[in-house]
Amino acid sequence: MKTYMLTGVHRQVMRKLLNWCDEAAVAHWTQDSADVPTWQEAHAQMLKIGRLSKVSRPSKAQNEFQIPEPFVAPGAETRF
Repeated sequence: MKTYMLTGVHRQVMRKLLNWCDEAAVAHWTQDSADVPTWQEAHAQMLKIGRLSKVSRPSKAQNEFQIPEPFVAPGAETRF
Protein backbone atom coordinates (compact mmCIF):
# COMPACT_ATOMS: atom_id res chain seq x y z
CA MET A 1 0.00 0.00 0.00
CA LYS A 2 2.82 2.38 0.84
CA THR A 3 4.36 1.87 -2.61
CA TYR A 4 1.00 2.65 -4.20
CA MET A 5 0.60 5.79 -2.10
CA LEU A 6 4.03 7.19 -2.99
CA THR A 7 4.04 6.56 -6.74
CA GLY A 8 2.03 7.06 -9.91
CA VAL A 9 -1.30 8.77 -10.25
CA HIS A 10 -2.09 8.57 -6.53
CA ARG A 11 0.97 10.65 -5.67
CA GLN A 12 0.12 13.24 -8.34
CA VAL A 13 -3.46 13.58 -7.15
CA MET A 14 -2.61 13.73 -3.45
CA ARG A 15 -0.52 16.85 -4.08
CA LYS A 16 -3.74 18.59 -5.10
CA LEU A 17 -5.63 17.53 -1.97
CA LEU A 18 -4.78 20.78 -0.18
CA ASN A 19 -6.69 22.83 -2.74
CA TRP A 20 -9.41 20.40 -3.82
CA CYS A 21 -10.79 19.37 -0.44
CA ASP A 22 -12.12 21.09 2.64
CA GLU A 23 -12.19 17.84 4.65
CA ALA A 24 -9.75 14.92 4.65
CA ALA A 25 -8.62 12.27 7.12
CA VAL A 26 -6.73 8.98 7.11
CA ALA A 27 -6.35 5.95 9.37
CA HIS A 28 -4.11 2.89 9.27
CA TRP A 29 -4.84 -0.32 11.10
CA THR A 30 -4.16 -4.05 10.83
CA GLN A 31 -7.01 -6.55 10.87
CA ASP A 32 -6.95 -10.15 12.02
CA SER A 33 -8.53 -11.30 8.76
CA ALA A 34 -8.32 -10.43 5.06
CA ASP A 35 -12.01 -9.46 5.05
CA VAL A 36 -12.85 -5.96 3.85
CA PRO A 37 -14.17 -3.96 6.82
CA THR A 38 -17.76 -2.74 6.75
CA TRP A 39 -18.39 0.99 6.34
CA GLN A 40 -19.42 1.08 10.00
CA GLU A 41 -16.15 -0.60 11.09
CA ALA A 42 -14.10 1.80 8.96
CA HIS A 43 -16.00 4.77 10.43
CA ALA A 44 -15.35 3.53 13.97
CA GLN A 45 -11.63 3.19 13.22
CA MET A 46 -11.52 6.70 11.73
CA LEU A 47 -13.02 8.11 14.92
CA LYS A 48 -10.74 6.02 17.13
CA ILE A 49 -7.35 6.28 15.42
CA GLY A 50 -7.84 8.57 12.43
CA ARG A 51 -5.92 11.77 11.91
CA LEU A 52 -6.69 14.86 9.92
CA SER A 53 -4.96 15.62 6.64
CA LYS A 54 -3.96 19.17 5.84
CA VAL A 55 -6.30 21.18 3.63
CA SER A 56 -6.04 24.87 2.63
CA ARG A 57 -9.58 25.87 3.56
CA PRO A 58 -10.84 23.49 6.26
CA SER A 59 -14.56 23.24 6.95
CA LYS A 60 -15.97 23.53 10.46
CA ALA A 61 -16.36 19.73 10.51
CA GLN A 62 -12.67 19.34 9.59
CA ASN A 63 -11.58 21.69 12.36
CA GLU A 64 -13.70 19.79 14.89
CA PHE A 65 -12.81 16.31 13.54
CA GLN A 66 -16.46 15.49 12.87
CA ILE A 67 -16.88 12.53 10.55
CA PRO A 68 -20.52 11.69 9.85
CA GLU A 69 -21.59 8.07 10.05
CA PRO A 70 -21.77 6.54 6.57
CA PHE A 71 -25.14 5.74 5.05
CA VAL A 72 -25.30 2.42 3.25
CA ALA A 73 -28.56 1.59 1.51
CA PRO A 74 -30.14 -1.70 2.60
CA GLY A 75 -28.84 -4.52 0.39
CA ALA A 76 -25.99 -2.40 -1.00
CA GLU A 77 -22.70 -4.21 -1.47
CA THR A 78 -19.11 -3.07 -1.41
CA ARG A 79 -17.78 -3.23 -4.97
CA PHE A 80 -14.23 -3.56 -6.19
